[in-house]
Amino acid sequence: MKAIRFFTYGGPDVMQLDEVPIPDCGPGDLLVRVVAAGINPLDWKLRSGAMAGVRDLSFPFTPGLDAAGVVVALGGQVQGFALEDRVCFYADLGQHGTYAEYVVVPAQQAAVIPPEVSFVDAAALPTPGQAAWTALVDMAQIKPGNRVLIHGAAGALGGVAVQLAKQHGAYVVAMASGNSMARVQALGADEVLDYQVDSFGQQLRGMDVVLDTIGGPVQEASWRTLQAGGLLLATSMPPPPGRAERAGVRTEFVMTRPRGSVLASLLQRQLRVEVTRTLPMADAAEAHRLGERGQAGGKMVLLMPPRVL
Repeated sequence: MKAIRFFTYGGPDVMQLDEVPIPDCGPGDLLVRVVAAGINPLDWKLRSGAMAGVRDLSFPFTPGLDAAGVVVALGGQVQGFALEDRVCFYADLGQHGTYAEYVVVPAQQAAVIPPEVSFVDAAALPTPGQAAWTALVDMAQIKPGNRVLIHGAAGALGGVAVQLAKQHGAYVVAMASGNSMARVQALGADEVLDYQVDSFGQQLRGMDVVLDTIGGPVQEASWRTLQAGGLLLATSMPPPPGRAERAGVRTEFVMTRPRGSVLASLLQRQLRVEVTRTLPMADAAEAHRLGERGQAGGKMVLLMPPRVL
């Protein structure tokens, strides 16, 4: 099978298209013929070495966490799936990466794709969707009437978070800019502020939850928006030790583990990530270049060439 691999940290050009063996399917696994693979910022952070020391890689390494495809083999202990099922999943970093024609994934990490959802849309959802669920449902346990501030609401994670928070009855204030503001409003946000114009740190008070997908100055300005005892959830940068205590609030750094049951709930809730660009697998390096330069325009998905066992 074809797979994208790299043998050392570096720029996008270290990735190459190789012929590798189809992975073996263990007793609790699904072997999936990948149709589409979602691209996430973590992919190029891992490739560049920016995460070295935090998440060291074993080379050669195939990037990719998210995928959607068709089940072509099942382990003997698998229940709840069948051959030819359309599935999507978020794979552990320790598993085979999803920039590949075939991927083995533990069945408990996968979910069946509803008929009305395309492979491309399904491949875009797993990582950002499960991160939003972990933050808002598991950690914040949001309830009707909670006031929630979501940074990066035009991004994949932020967009799912807006939809999820509204489905739980929260009042959502979303940060976006330019043309994306109307799109975020359409997702259901009660207020959309322009981060390039509005000083949210001065305007907002009494928030129950802040979802910080940015870090840095955005995170620092967010502390004062929370009411006493409120919760700041960080996905990109862990808050400095003691900072939450000084602000009189709580904080959690969001670590997401793949769970098929959560992914099934996200799909049933019809939560969506807008895909702005699809590229063939062979153009993975170009996708990383666009992502690192901030020129992707939104969520990107790789398309695998048709192939059969």
